[in-house]
Amino acid sequence: MTGPEADTISCSSVPQSDTEINGKWAIGAGRPFPPALPDRECYLVDFEGPDDPLNPQNWPSTAKLLSSALACSGTFIASLNSAMFSPGISQASSDFGVGTEVITLGTTLFVLGFATGPMIWAPLSELMGRKLPLVIAIIGEGIFTIACAVAKDVQTLIICRFFAGVCGASQLTVVPGLLADLYDNTYRGVAIALYALTVFGGPFVAPIAGGYTASSYLGWRWTLYIPAFLALGSGLLSFFFLKETYPQCVLIAKAALIRKESGNWGIHAKQEEVELEIDDLVDKYLTQPLRLLITEPVLLLISLYMSFIYGLVYALLEAYPYVFEVIHGMHSGTGGLNFIGLITGVVLALGFILSQQKQYTEKLEMNGNIPVPEWRLRPTILGAPMFAVGLFWFGWTGFTSEIHWAAPAASGVFIGFGVLCIFLPCFNYLVDAYLPVAASAVAANIILRSAFASSFPLFTRQMFDNMEVQWASTLLGCLATVLVPIPFLFRAFGPRLRREAR
Repeated sequence: MTGPEADTISCSSVPQSDTEINGKWAIGAGRPFPPALPDRECYLVDFEGPDDPLNPQNWPSTAKLLSSALACSGTFIASLNSAMFSPGISQASSDFGVGTEVITLGTTLFVLGFATGPMIWAPLSELMGRKLPLVIAIIGEGIFTIACAVAKDVQTLIICRFFAGVCGASQLTVVPGLLADLYDNTYRGVAIALYALTVFGGPFVAPIAGGYTASSYLGWRWTLYIPAFLALGSGLLSFFFLKETYPQCVLIAKAALIRKESGNWGIHAKQEEVELEIDDLVDKYLTQPLRLLITEPVLLLISLYMSFIYGLVYALLEAYPYVFEVIHGMHSGTGGLNFIGLITGVVLALGFILSQQKQYTEKLEMNGNIPVPEWRLRPTILGAPMFAVGLFWFGWTGFTSEIHWAAPAASGVFIGFGVLCIFLPCFNYLVDAYLPVAASAVAANIILRSAFASSFPLFTRQMFDNMEVQWASTLLGCLATVLVPIPFLFRAFGPRLRREAR
């Protein structure tokens, strides 16, 4: 063992056996009970200090970028898969002879799978490391999505969509942990920003790709084949090229190598001492997240705000086709191109957030590299009002074909900008504010926002049809306006609220 503990641990020779203990057990084969072993700490491997090149945070930039790119590409594929089927709903409805509301469950249950999956993949990522859950899950997502594509009945389609979503949840749940393994406080925010871009980029790119695919000779089934093949390809690449980043599992590999070369079977890593306790896993990833939502007003309010934003992303999958295809009479593929406004807004928001990185880094250095969660919320001061403005703009320019289609399409820049400027800072805020229980806080957030978002596709079309576009968007805009003060209040009173909660 190396590190500061090495100087304080005294490893003596093997002590004599305790006769009282020897009388309790027999090891069999006529052999006497063996003597007691030395302190396990003497055989525990660790990193060679903070600069150990084996530590994932000290890996070369190329290795970090490769692992980050592979992981985030899986997140993009999962989010793309969640929405790419949406443009093919009417065709699938016709083929199966059921209402569009039933086929819409293909999107709803996929997102509901996002709410269920964290309870599986989060504990596995701490027991098995990051690589195996990511590889297994994305291959599983690909297999279930192929099952959806070849489905002969609607039951198979919607059930397999749910399980594909459960597998896709691994990419949403495990990737932030992988990025935290690779990057310290200074650069973790940048890495999470790129992760957030894939979370929202997928649903906004999906209607464009799905619209042209479903309306072509390929048909709606290829809106499922394409993400399935992407998932399987990503899984194959990750299997060969994604390195394990979880520090405890990196040390397991180090211990295994030393055991093999030295012949000393006592050498081990701390993670190898961990015993699987179902009660502990249930408490950490199910009971504790729900308990935090109930007892922590900071977590509940921020998660509700993020859930509304995330739900609106999937609501737009129904609202945009209604405005641009029904009202403006566009072709399915051409109508999907209007999502470019949303993509543009998200990219601009990413640039704006990254432009704040230098100022954040300076504050972090002045504070002894100790993050203050409220520093993360600065972009929401601009993003929250812009998001509400974008919703009002969309509704009051998209309700009639007499107003040029470019007017509601341009509102997407404001909506996309607001979406990322709210979601990403709030996500980083939760991680910083609940760092000791970050896994539970993130699990609670993902469960709540995915469950919330899964319901939006079920009623959005009817809401825009019955209330009409301008009033439906006005309702959503008013809700967004009511929620605007939340990040402002947390910037002002967050420290006091967190102190009182503790």
